[in-house]
Amino acid sequence: MCGICAVTGRRDATPIIFEGLRRLEYRGYDSAGIATLCNGQISRRRAAGKLSNLGEVLGQEPLAGTTGIGHTRWATHGVPNTTNAHPHGTSRVAIVHNGIIENFERLRSELEAAGQVFETETDSETIARLVDQYLQEGYLPQEAAFAALDRLEGAYAVAMIFAGHDGLLIGARHGAPLAVGYGDGEMFLGSDSLALAPLTRRIAYLEDGDRVVVTSESAMFFTEDGQPAQRAIQTTAFIAGAVGKDGYRHYMEKELHEHPLVIGQTLRRMIDPARRRIALPDMPFNLAEVPRAVISACGSAFYAGMIGRYWLENIARLPVDIDVASELRYRDPPLAPGSLGIMISQSGETADTLAALRSLRSKGLSVLSVLNVEHSTMARESDVVFGTVAGPEISVASTKAFTAQLTVLACLTVALARARGAIDIAGEEELVSSLLDLPSRAAEALQQGDDIRRMAEIVAEAQDVLYLGRGSAFPVAQEGALKLKEISYIHAEAYAAGEMKHGPISLIDRSVPVVVTVPSGALFEKTLSNVQEAKARGGRILAFTDTEGAARVREIAEHVVVMPRVSEFLAPVVQVIPTQMLAYEVALLKGTDVDQPRNLAKSVTVE
Repeated sequence: MCGICAVTGRRDATPIIFEGLRRLEYRGYDSAGIATLCNGQISRRRAAGKLSNLGEVLGQEPLAGTTGIGHTRWATHGVPNTTNAHPHGTSRVAIVHNGIIENFERLRSELEAAGQVFETETDSETIARLVDQYLQEGYLPQEAAFAALDRLEGAYAVAMIFAGHDGLLIGARHGAPLAVGYGDGEMFLGSDSLALAPLTRRIAYLEDGDRVVVTSESAMFFTEDGQPAQRAIQTTAFIAGAVGKDGYRHYMEKELHEHPLVIGQTLRRMIDPARRRIALPDMPFNLAEVPRAVISACGSAFYAGMIGRYWLENIARLPVDIDVASELRYRDPPLAPGSLGIMISQSGETADTLAALRSLRSKGLSVLSVLNVEHSTMARESDVVFGTVAGPEISVASTKAFTAQLTVLACLTVALARARGAIDIAGEEELVSSLLDLPSRAAEALQQGDDIRRMAEIVAEAQDVLYLGRGSAFPVAQEGALKLKEISYIHAEAYAAGEMKHGPISLIDRSVPVVVTVPSGALFEKTLSNVQEAKARGGRILAFTDTEGAARVREIAEHVVVMPRVSEFLAPVVQVIPTQMLAYEVALLKGTDVDQPRNLAKSVTVE
């Protein structure tokens, strides 16, 4: 999703902003630009495509000035090109914007009638033209900015600079994140703290509806109704060196190999290893009295939630509803009093998940959020936050955050099971022992690269791929199919294995690989029967199993990747790793942009 970086201070703004935008590349984008104040005048440089294209433009036409704004755009309104790239502006004001302005057409018509001439197809230019109109009417910059913001409907994070006002930035946040960074004689605005990590670790986060007036020495915050406000300065854990590739070809490859580390770090936060017990923080509600849970998330996080539902129902004996966040609040389901909302998000800023969280809170539910960014909007609006300790995840396709989310959900399951009396102390100790074994089993899973590469050669030649799984292996299959779509651009669909005969089986022939996750356990025989059905129709069977199931699976499958045997409870955490690795190896063969696949964004802050 779009990224913002802005600075005012004593140093040249352009290299600072450019580096900040580079650190925001992971969010996904299709164009980039920077605007600065030079001798009081606004100058802009923009380019379609990668940030390197903007670097070439800046090399030919440098930008001077110590106050500036920068942006990476993920297109919503208007095609990705230089004209539609941010910053947008006039001779009086330039702006960058994340989000969607829902009433832009009405405002645009009004402004065109007043004589404003638009240059782009975007909704964002409406902000610049509206501020400009107020400036022409004699408003001062802060007055013009606030008057314009009062008329906007939708979601936005905005940063602005004004001709003739060197040293001034104005920012605003309504539904999309924005942070202020405090430096030494310089100040910053950024759409997340990672953009500001090389510059400062002292961050203040705007609350929803906030506006902020920033100079090189200070930041003054205001609420949506214009009242002065105080926002706490926090110290972020992100550091400048946290996003290197460390010798790997891609961030995704590095992050795949961090699975054991982040699982271990997350377990250390949630387990007392000496007592082999789950160690949760004090909760504002009684786990034993929770009658029902509602899980909601988007994308990979939703599939983690589906696995969590299997665990909570089977082990903790807790009834669970689950829905994708973009549908939950519009479905408006009846909710049992005292139910617990469980929200899952890597960024903590996912617009759909945040909206679902607010919907559940409005219905009186307590909300527990599983997040990787613990200073995010969702963190501030949740009753309880369980951090995944995955560190920055730079590749757009999520990998290590997924297994970290599963680790948290597994620990929560054990805690709920114990609190509800579904297991005794001995049962808790047994499950915790299995959890403590996970990092080493994940490390073993990463050693299967040669077998996975041979499997990838078959998948890379296909136009369509089917993924199958049963029980908790079904969301593993869904995660595998999603990863393949995201980074290789091959069409892939996942089905519960028992559903294949109810339609998808008609698609199977020699040209359609069937990737099946079939760990040993209660559903092994049933899944194997479904695989036989696919093979009988000419399907090329590519299987992920474990040491106990390998011999049987090899009788059917063309290629088999054997994972270490773990408890049936935790099999999904290990089994998902090779499905992600397969997608990565296929993408390498296809020559796609692994870390920044087309059309995708890391943190989706629009609905």
